[in-house]
Amino acid sequence: MTDPSELSVTLVDGYVDEPAHFGVPPYISTYPRYTAGALVDAGVLPENVTYHTIDELREEKGKWRDVEDADLMVYIGGMTVPGSYVGGTPAEPDEVKKLAWVSRGTSLMGGPVKFGVGEENAGAQDMERKDLDYDFVAKGDVEAAAHDLVESGLEGFNNRMRDNREIDRWARDGAFVIEQHPNHPDYLICEMETSRGCAYRCSFCTEPLYGDPAFRSAESVVSEVSNLADRGARHFRLGRQADILAFGGDGEAPNPDALRELYGGIREAVPDLETLHLDNMNPVTIVEYPEKSREGIRIIAEHNTPGDTAAFGLESADPVVQEENNLLVTAEECLEAVRVVNEEGGWRPGEKPGTGPSHGESAGNRLPKLLPGINLVHGLMGERPETYEHNKRFLHDLYDEGLMVRRINIRQVMAFAGTEMAETGADIAREHKERFKPYKREVREEIDNPMLKRVAPAGTVLEDVHMEYHDEGTTFGRQLGTYSLLIGVPGEYELGSSMDVAIVDHGYRSVTAVPYPLDVNGATMNELTAVPGIGKSTAGDIVVGRPYDSAREAGEKAGVDLSRFA
Repeated sequence: MTDPSELSVTLVDGYVDEPAHFGVPPYISTYPRYTAGALVDAGVLPENVTYHTIDELREEKGKWRDVEDADLMVYIGGMTVPGSYVGGTPAEPDEVKKLAWVSRGTSLMGGPVKFGVGEENAGAQDMERKDLDYDFVAKGDVEAAAHDLVESGLEGFNNRMRDNREIDRWARDGAFVIEQHPNHPDYLICEMETSRGCAYRCSFCTEPLYGDPAFRSAESVVSEVSNLADRGARHFRLGRQADILAFGGDGEAPNPDALRELYGGIREAVPDLETLHLDNMNPVTIVEYPEKSREGIRIIAEHNTPGDTAAFGLESADPVVQEENNLLVTAEECLEAVRVVNEEGGWRPGEKPGTGPSHGESAGNRLPKLLPGINLVHGLMGERPETYEHNKRFLHDLYDEGLMVRRINIRQVMAFAGTEMAETGADIAREHKERFKPYKREVREEIDNPMLKRVAPAGTVLEDVHMEYHDEGTTFGRQLGTYSLLIGVPGEYELGSSMDVAIVDHGYRSVTAVPYPLDVNGATMNELTAVPGIGKSTAGDIVVGRPYDSAREAGEKAGVDLSRFA
């Protein structure tokens, strides 16, 4: 029998992306934290647990020795709703296989990868369950499998799901692992689970495969946040749930008192937190319980940090697709839910709560507190040419009404065993691929760009932007948070540094910005010409006229209003 205290364990994070769970950097998902805690609970010493991301292994070949030499190697990964990523690149199937081949000890694979693997991490694919040459594959919870595998002397385990009492222990005991993440502490956001599972059964979604909603207590979540804060975390996202409004209830109806205990408790536990965002909010809850939903949204907007996004799973505005795929809301019902979130959460810091949607000349210069995001999925059963027109009409109606959404996510379906889409697979998505591309481009041009100008007009200040990479004389970075904007700043700034910026121009899903406040006596020509109304000639005049006592003085002499950027 192997003594757990003598085991060496290497956790490899290949990253996860699920309907209600995100783990691509700068996020760290619950999986590696809970698995580390489960190992410690089973008797493994914390100092014998090594954590690496897949990007670390790509960049530092010497770290593969930790994979090779560990008594137990645990791979965690799986993409069920893949997207485009900047902070990290999820593990591809060939890399996952290589980990198993390199490992000389026992190998365990788990996470959403259990639902299936495709040829690549992309949409319009049929996913198959494969063991990828691992000794063990956790068909239940990987954290429970790791715990039971260690207790068995690495002989095996019964596939099972963990319970909330175990999570209370494992979340506490595994918090230490965040200190081994390469982004720790300044550029790391901890994904928090409030519940998992879903009361509804949309045809394509893997979240119902976790069963009906199982809610943690507010006290449990707050305790986990506090433990992570003790390890240096200051950024948190309540992303691991199908519907934040249903927290503490029966899975469908809102419970404002539970939300007040949750959000108020987090703020009390970490008064100096820097990010508190969420992800999923079910529009059907708002439609069916409008007054309690409004109260819940007000509580969230009171306690969160600006720029928060409540992702809405409309999936399709086509009534035929809605019926065939068990989708929950009509286009008009979703539009009503967007109105409610705009009214209760679409105000900006410094404005009176509940006075949204805030945009136009009188709006404040920070991002709104809480806005909806719209999810659209293509390749679902019943999709037809008219589907694309229904979706575009919905988005145009939303925009024309003066409402705001923080982002529109358009993707093609991935078909997983256990969902109703398994039989149809990705056939429809593949058949419509040529129609999908121009449609997506139209949405970016006709909706995303003007919407971004409404949500974040020129002069909007974005605080604590972390610089991630250089490209052709521009430094790109993001804030920490849900669906953060990609921000390009003219010039090459130190990677890993952070700064406050003010927006000067807009793309489809990204913005150009300059340092805030703009130093008119030190700004480069590229920074000055990026400001609206300043061309090369005016920028040259400003440079020649230096020094100035203030940005206002420089603006007056150049005939340009610089007050929004100073």
